[in-house]
This record gives sequence, C-alpha cells and structure tokens, in this order.
Amino acid sequence: MPEQRNRVRVETARQVDTAPGRPAESPLLASRLTPAVPPEPVVARPRLLRRLDEGSAGPVTLIAAPAGWGKTTLLASWVRLGGAAPDVEPGAVVPDSGDLSVPSEARPVPAWLSVEVGDDGDRLWAYLAAALRSATGSAEDGPLPDRQPRPEQLEVLAATLAAADRPVLLVLDDLHRVADPAALTGLEFLLRHAEQRLRLVIGARAGLHLPLHRLRLAGELTEIGPDELAFTDDEVADLLTAHAAALPAAAVHQLRDRTGGWPAALRIAALAVRGQPDPERWVGQFGGDQPEIAGYLHEEVLPTLDPAEEDLLRRTAIVDTVCADLAEALTGRADAGPALAALAGTGGLLHREDTRPPWYRCEPLLADLLRADLARLPADELRDLHARAADWYAGDGRPADALRHALAAGRWDLAGDLFVAHWPELTRYDRDPVHAPAPMTPPAEVIRADPEVALACAAERAYAGDLPAASSHLRTAADHAAGLPVPRRDRFLRLVTALEVSVARLSDDPAEVRAAAARLLRTRPAGATPTRVPDSAPTGAASSAPTAGGGGAADDADLRAFTGTALGLVELADGALPAARFVRARAAAREAGRPRTELVGASRAALLLAVRGELRAAEQAARDALGMPPCRGWSCRLDCAYAYLALALVAQLRDQPEEAAANLALAGPALGIVGGWIGGPETDAGDDWPAAAADEPVAATVAALCRAKLHRDSGDPAAGQRLLVRAREALADRPSATELAGLLRGAEAELRAERGDLDAARDLLAGAADGGSEPVLAVAAAKVELLAGDAAAAGRALPGWQSPAATAWPLPVRLDAGLLDALLAERAGDGRRAGRILEQVLDLAGPQGCRRVFTRAEPPVRDLLAAHLDAGTAHFALVSDLVRGAGRSTARPAVEPRDTLDEPLTERELTILRYLQSILSNVEIASELSLSVNTVKTHVRNIYRKLDATRRREAVRRARELRLI
Repeated sequence: MPEQRNRVRVETARQVDTAPGRPAESPLLASRLTPAVPPEPVVARPRLLRRLDEGSAGPVTLIAAPAGWGKTTLLASWVRLGGAAPDVEPGAVVPDSGDLSVPSEARPVPAWLSVEVGDDGDRLWAYLAAALRSATGSAEDGPLPDRQPRPEQLEVLAATLAAADRPVLLVLDDLHRVADPAALTGLEFLLRHAEQRLRLVIGARAGLHLPLHRLRLAGELTEIGPDELAFTDDEVADLLTAHAAALPAAAVHQLRDRTGGWPAALRIAALAVRGQPDPERWVGQFGGDQPEIAGYLHEEVLPTLDPAEEDLLRRTAIVDTVCADLAEALTGRADAGPALAALAGTGGLLHREDTRPPWYRCEPLLADLLRADLARLPADELRDLHARAADWYAGDGRPADALRHALAAGRWDLAGDLFVAHWPELTRYDRDPVHAPAPMTPPAEVIRADPEVALACAAERAYAGDLPAASSHLRTAADHAAGLPVPRRDRFLRLVTALEVSVARLSDDPAEVRAAAARLLRTRPAGATPTRVPDSAPTGAASSAPTAGGGGAADDADLRAFTGTALGLVELADGALPAARFVRARAAAREAGRPRTELVGASRAALLLAVRGELRAAEQAARDALGMPPCRGWSCRLDCAYAYLALALVAQLRDQPEEAAANLALAGPALGIVGGWIGGPETDAGDDWPAAAADEPVAATVAALCRAKLHRDSGDPAAGQRLLVRAREALADRPSATELAGLLRGAEAELRAERGDLDAARDLLAGAADGGSEPVLAVAAAKVELLAGDAAAAGRALPGWQSPAATAWPLPVRLDAGLLDALLAERAGDGRRAGRILEQVLDLAGPQGCRRVFTRAEPPVRDLLAAHLDAGTAHFALVSDLVRGAGRSTARPAVEPRDTLDEPLTERELTILRYLQSILSNVEIASELSLSVNTVKTHVRNIYRKLDATRRREAVRRARELRLI
C-alpha cells in the first residue's frame, strides 16, 4: 500500500495536546499506521479476501474471534494485496515487501491503525487523526482533531469526509483493546453522518464497544467469525506445503479435524511436524496437551476470560457437548445459558448448534486442555461432577452418556439400573471418537452382589470402542451367572447375549452377529410372533443363552428392535438394501419406547425407501429422524447423515437440484466428505470420495449417484462419470451389493452414451443379467440403443415393466422403462398406445412426486408430454408443469470434436490437468503421482502457458472447451 505509506507523515517527536497527567512527549509511531509484516510464510486465502472485498463495500466489516484465529494476518494480507482476491491463486504466498498494489480510482483510500493496550480516547484519536490525514491528504491544521473530538469538531470532520472524492477505508486492528466506550462514540457518529464515505474494517476479540445490534438490524454489518476463519483442508495443505511439511490427504484432514481449523495451532503443527520421523502418527497424537499449544492457550486465550467464564468452560469440559440446563446442573449457575451464548458469540470459544434448546461444544484443542485441567481436580470434586452429569443425562433420556458418567462417579447402583433398564440403547451405532478414559473397575464385592454392574462396564467399554476391555468385563460377568436365581439368571444371560451381538458387530464379525442374534431371538417370550433368523446363522451353536422365553410384550419388542437393527446394519455394511428389515425394526423400537434405536431404523429406512422410489414414506421417515431428541447436540451425526441423504435423493428424484445439493452438503461431514460436494460450476471435486465409504458403502454409493447426477445436470458429465467409476470399484468385493452395483453401472452407461461413447456404454452393460440388477441394466441398455438411434434394439432390450414381477422394481427404474415404452410407441406411429402408456406412467409417478424422469429426459419427451396434454389427461396440472420443466431442464451442450492447440500438452501435462479439476493442492498432486512439488509446479506453469490461462479455474474451463478433459 505505497500510496498510504508515502503519505503518512509522522513526527515521532511531535508533541500532541494531552489530557492532564499525560507525559509531555507523546510520539506517534509509524509502525502502528501501517500493516504489520506477518510471520513468514503467509498463505493467501481467496475466499476470505473476497469476503472482505464484499464486506468493505458496506459501512462496517467485523472480524471477531479469539486469539490465534489469524485476524491481523488476514487484514494485513488483504491490504497488501490491494483487495485483489479474484486474481490470487489458493496457496499463493503474500508478499512481505513494500511493493504493494496501489488502489485503483474506483477503490476507497485505505488507512490502517493498530490499537494497543492503554489507548484511551485522546490517544486513540491522535492516531485516528494521523491515519485519516494519510488517507484524505488533510493538512496538519485541518479538521482532524488530535484528541477526542468535541461535537462541533465531529460535524466538521463528517462534512469533510462526505465531500471527499473517494471513500476512506479505515482498518482498525485489535479494537477490543479500547476499554472506554466513550472513545468510540465519535466513530459511530462519523459512520452515520459521513454519507457512507467512511467504511470501517475491524479486527477484534470480544467486548467491542460499538452498536453492533443496530448495525445488524440495519443490514450495515458484515461479520466474519471463527467458523469462516477456520482453515479448510485445502488451506491446511497449502500451509503445510509453504512450511515444507507435506502430509497425505488423510492426515491433512485429520489435522484439520483435531485443530478445528484454528490457524495458530496449524502453524505450530506445521513447524513441529517437519522434524517428526513418523508425521502421520504424530498428527494422530496431536492435541491440546502439546506444550506449545497448551502454552499458547494459557498465555493468549484463557487470560482473556474472567474467572467465572473459565470455571464454566472447565466444568462443562467433562461432557462433549453442553446445553444451558446441563451447564446449570454442572456448575450451579442460574445464568449458565447466557454465559454459554456469550462465549459462543463474541467470545468464539464455543460452537453453537441452532437447535431448541441450543447446544454448544468447545474448540477441540481447548477442550483437550480443559480436560487435562479437570483431571488434576481432587478426586471427590471430579466424582461429584460426573455424578451431576449422570443424573442429568438419566433424566434427559440419554442412557449411554448417563452410564459413562455413573461409572466414572463410582455410582455402581445407578450404573447397574441404567443398563438393565436401557440395554437396547447402550450399543454404539456410529464411529465418532468418544473422549472417555476407562472408568475405575468396580470392587469385587460389588460384582458379586450385582453382576449386572460388570455388564454395564462391558457396555460402556464397547461404546467407547475398547472391545478387549468389553470382552473382559463380559467374561467376568458370565462367571457370576450360575449363582443367580432362575428368573434373574434368564434375564442376565439374555443381556449377556445382547452384548455379544454388540461386540461382534463392532468387531466387524458378521457371522458372529448372526449367530448371536439367533441365540438372542430364541429367548423371546412364549407365543411371540416368529422372527426370521438369517439363513447363515448356525442352528446348533452352543450357547449360554437361556432357551425359555421370558418377559412380556415390552421385552419382545426390545428383542425384535435390537436384533433387527443389528442384522440390518450387518447387511447394510455388506452393500445390501434391507429396507423392510429396518422398517420392522423401527416399528418395534417405537413400540418398546427406544428412541435411539428408532432413530437408526428411521434414518436407514428413509434412505432405502428413497432408493426404491417410495418418496413420501422416505421423506416422512427422514424428517421424523431429524426431529428426534437424540439428534440434538452433535449427537448421532451418522444417523442424521442418512436422513439428509434420503432427503437429497427425494429432492433429486423430484427435480429439486438446489434442495438436493443442500441436503447432500449436510450429509457430507458425517460421511467424511472433503471439499466441495455439490458438483455445481463452482466445484471441481469430481474425484472426491467419502472417507466413510468402507464402513458405509450404501450411503457412499447413494451420495455418489446423487452427486454424479448433479454434475451431469450442471454440464459436467465427465466428473459424474469418474465418480461413478470410483463408486463401482469400491463395491467390487461386496457380493451382496448386486442391486447397488446395477444402479451404478446403469447410471455410468447412460452418462457414457450421452457423451457419445456408445461402445463403452454397451460394453459396460454386456452380459449383466444378475437377478436383482437385471431390470435397471436392461432399461439402461434400452436407453443406450435409443440414443444410438436404433429403436428396434431398444425395444428388444426393454424389459416388461407392466408384468407382476415389475412391481418389485425400484419405482424410478419402472418409470424409466414405461417412458421408454411410450417413446418407442410414438416413434412407431402408435400415438394412442403411447398416450395410454404415458398415462399409466403418470399414475405411478404422480403420488410420489417423481418429476426427474420426465424433466431430465431427452427432448422428445417434452413433445410427447405436450401432445398428451392436448389429447386430455387426468393429470393436467402435473403434465403442464412437466412440460415447462422439461423445456427448462433438458438442454445440454452438444459434443463437439476437440480443437487443437498451437503447442499440444504432453501426456504428463494432461495427467496433471485432470488433477487440476480436483480440490487437491500441488503437494497432494505431487504425492499422488510420486513427483516432487517443484516438478508439478513446472508442469502447471506449462499448462497455463499452453492454454493461455493465468489461474487453475481458467485453465480447467479452457481445457473443457477444447474437450481435453
């Protein structure tokens, strides 16, 4: 910013009029009137630079976050780059010299002021006067006071700013250091009366004395907080590359997850990881107990809190997430709710989930530090905190959390009672990490008197992922079964068997899950409705489970819900689509009053029903799942992801792409999806793949199908095709995934055919006659032949969609087949038959709201619908809407032959060009190709030169125009 720097005239020995008691000499430091040079290297973050550009067009932009979130670095980078975000590549290094961009005539004149501790009103305005003089060119004796101005002086200054040729952009860094609210009233006056010729960009922590609420209501405030300041995976990779500390993509994601994207922690990690012999292992152990991190938090973050706030954070760190009622129970503070809201708002130390009531969670590294502090409390005080948490969770219907804290508190009676009463709810259904050290082992005399306590310990350890410890507790409990009276022994052995089911499922042992489930089902009460046992379950397996029934209807519902859910999850993990099993398990869980188990059944059933095309039932199940209490407070994220994924598929089949993309993005975090997910024109993430794909193949495949169709609809079928290939490869070793694999092959074949690669599409479908996947592949084959112009071949390939067996097909497949049948009839000149078939297809599609099959079909479908509208239909409103939708949705760019370049790309450059479409940074591309980063950068420069491009996105766009990718 040389324009500003050259016009800053600071007489360091100049005496300023001072208030009584101030030293006679009050020099103004030039260093406070120019952006500080941040520590090297600084990585440019274009998304935030754009946010600042957009915000600075308005009156006030506020960057509010705790220490270490990169406020000063971001502001200095933005000022040094002159707001040139659109031309800054991700990962570029910001210059540290004075060779800065001079603002154009269209830009405001910038001024900078770094506020320091101890600045009162007079001192602040002395510096403000110097900064504003540098921006406006005012003389020393102009209308700029060197101390806190009087009202008449403010009016003159406001008039001067309003008459200026260009607005003044005043950057105030660390403005929270001004403790006197009166010192800032003059700035508020100028904002209101300078006719928008003064714009403020403020960096601050909490406690800013400005009328923020009024500015928000007036729409005059742009806010950037910790959520936006947090580094993305790509920015973490760029930062590591700048520090010569490359990590694999999975480790980069893990580091970002462990730090919450906190810039200070990431810089510390980048400096430390370079000297590690095993960087990936080091990242896995990185936490708030690292000396550098703990020191920074103790010196920079915690001192900004008053003792009451620090005590609130420390006591609530005993739980992973907290709401106002829970915080009140843990601390005894009646004002816990407002205190949490303040820490999540301007404090930025807590993340808030917008539910009713709101839930909060602490930044990961700060939570690590606070838990370490908790561990140093006296044992009695720590047990009291756990006991308070256990009582609250038990009363709130969260038995798993209640059990963990009851055991930690040594409340053995409560732990045993919780397990016996809530055992179906105490198994783990997701793979999120549980921050729970092993509780103390109950005394031997407690186990002898109440062996159910040992079962409670086994359930808690299984939930925490410590399966060896769970098995050990299970064996200890089984040793005490013989001494129990018969009714209690039968119940006890039933609970042992239920835990065996859980441990087997969490150990990824499907055969043992089926065997244990079969044993458990044999304990159902006499006269209960039979439940099908999987064929693979051994019928004569030795077991300690009782053979006589026990309990009543509630026990039977618990067994049906628990075993049905466990068996359904095993089948789902193998790639099968057991919709009916989850529907039955959900009904049983509701009958038994088990909300956590019901949530699993509802969320999985929602997705599987959506795959079948039962959209109304799927939507209802998904919304029911998201409305259940267990979904609050960042709990059950995987279950919520299934529900959001179901809603995404429902929206897509109804041709609501924006809603589909939004729900797909909501499902992404729990599935480990990194980077852009929507697949629209702003994302080049066609090669993204969910990290949870190995554990959740059905969810990953459905997400891939949805995203591939979004790519296709946005004009990028190549990205969709790559994603489908990746998904199909991931299912190759899952023999139960025939139906899923068929859906993928059919979708991929259609994309290949639409791109003109008819032979590849036919090869993909050749010889595919597996029972479950035959209809979808046959319909896809008919589509391919119709695209090829061979109506006769299409008719031969088309399966009988009106046969009784076709009622078992997924509805979208049946609708595709019916619409193809109508098109073939129309081509054959049999318009009346085409109309009859189309009416039958509409009869099937109407109740579920399926629109995509019509609106995204080939252009002749619109003509067919328009003719049907003229001929008369019982679905007049629907067909009218579909005619409009089909005309709007079916246009796609025609495939043209490739143009030529003056200098063709080499094979290596073409390979790297394909990677440039992804979100991978240069260091990740180098890792993928086993090249050095400098080699990749050289190839990228050559690609830009040959394509006449200056940025990655421009190069990709140019390559697509030339059909190079």
